[in-house]
Amino acid sequence: MVTVRDVDQAALVKRAAQDLKKRINMPDWAKFVKTGVQKERPPEQADWWYLRAASIMRNVYLNGPVGVERLRTVYGGKKSLGHQPTHFRKASGKIIRAILQDLERAKLVESVTKPSRGRKVTREGQRFLDNMSREVKV
Repeated sequence: MVTVRDVDQAALVKRAAQDLKKRINMPDWAKFVKTGVQKERPPEQADWWYLRAASIMRNVYLNGPVGVERLRTVYGGKKSLGHQPTHFRKASGKIIRAILQDLERAKLVESVTKPSRGRKVTREGQRFLDNMSREVKV
């Protein structure tokens, strides 16, 4: 059986993003926001929201239960400070939180309180990602 761990990450995220376009919606404000304080401009790709949603879902699948704060660290980056040395900055929590809420509404991710807090992939979400992995592998 092919799982998320067995396939190329980039190919899986692209394929899952295509299917997520049918399940979740990008909010109107997402066209104008930066993905973090370390970025200078918003993303140029029109479907960046769905790519990020697929990537977040993959991260929750592999590392879950995981919360917004840990995902902010994963998607963060270095902030250029001119002549000063660069410093790490976390990504935007609003974007990650909104995507997780969309995935919860689509019944692909669920909230967990015990033994640790965060979100994990539901059985339907696991089936969704495993099917995408199978399609990518072939």
